[in-house]
Amino acid sequence: SDPFRNALIDCRGNDPHFSSLSFILNSVPLSLGVARGTSSRPFQKKTAHHRWHGSFGNAVLRKYLHSDIAEIRIFSRDEKKQDDMRHEYSDDRIKYYIGDVRDPHSIASALRGVDYVFHAAALKQVPSCEFYPIEAVRTNVMGTHNLLEACIREGVRKVICLSTDKAVYPINAMGISKALMEKVAIAQSRNLEEGGTTIVVTRYGNVMASRGSVIPLFLDQIQSGKALSLTDPNMTRFLMHLDVAVELVEFAFEHGQNGDTFIRKSPAATIGDLAQSLKELLNSAVPIRVIGTRHGEKMFESLVSKEEMARAEDMGDFYRVLTDTRDLNYDKYFKLGDPGIAMTGNTIRITRRDWIPPGSKTSFLRLNACNRLGRVEFQPIDLTTGQELIA
Repeated sequence: SDPFRNALIDCRGNDPHFSSLSFILNSVPLSLGVARGTSSRPFQKKTAHHRWHGSFGNAVLRKYLHSDIAEIRIFSRDEKKQDDMRHEYSDDRIKYYIGDVRDPHSIASALRGVDYVFHAAALKQVPSCEFYPIEAVRTNVMGTHNLLEACIREGVRKVICLSTDKAVYPINAMGISKALMEKVAIAQSRNLEEGGTTIVVTRYGNVMASRGSVIPLFLDQIQSGKALSLTDPNMTRFLMHLDVAVELVEFAFEHGQNGDTFIRKSPAATIGDLAQSLKELLNSAVPIRVIGTRHGEKMFESLVSKEEMARAEDMGDFYRVLTDTRDLNYDKYFKLGDPGIAMTGNTIRITRRDWIPPGSKTSFLRLNACNRLGRVEFQPIDLTTGQELIA
């Protein structure tokens, strides 16, 4: 489609180094922190980033450097990339910290005096995590736990944790570890008092032309005159421009409450259409070679589950999934039953009033690129008798 082609053109025309930085990859944490008391506006404060060597981190870093933010902290274990950043940006507001999310002690020193943190530390390569799942757990799960514990101890005001669509109905080690990362963040948020640290999760699909994207590989193959290697032309992925990913994180930062998960609505495309679009953009006639799916790959991703849509709030370009605030006292449900949520096929009936977001209406969501629609219906009931009420 034209918007899809325009997005590809826009990505190709961006800064050539945009794919060299990212928020948090390869077990390196990235946080954005803001020094306390410097301003009433959050982005005029001191900021610390855990692992901003990738495309996302670079984009956010460049944006904040054009603001009146006081300090940005880069936390990473990669000294070479930190040195590259020193030469590229030459800005005294950027402070560099060597460390790893796997090491709680190294995180603590980077968070002192920090108010806001953007956490993107992760192992993201699906095949690598399939072969070394325990490494994915150590970085994506335990690393997140270490970071959140340090943020709470140091009095950080808000933490934004970056997740992926692979965490929804996961089938691979990477997706499972990111799903557990979300659970760790939400579980921590339940135990926090109002006025303390706020923990928010964001989830999105593939950022076009980022370091983990297939687009740079396709471009290299086209420029070298080689056949494009596709895993499966019918495989679909949610795609977004880098700026849209940044907008999601900023939206979550501004609107997020403890335990919220924010999801950016995104279009999906088949890998075959993506490859063909690049060929047309570059006026290339290279052939396409299908190599088959790799370890742990899904044919179709989902950005949000049906169960999450039962308590999701439609916020225009975003969905906000509220955390389940029930406690562990399940006795009332075992004895009386809970008619709150009934599922039949692709339909979810929401009847518990305390699970219905304010202002929510019957809504539809494209759950994945297969055009399966999950319908959410709201039916009021008498919570004492369990009888449905007639509107």
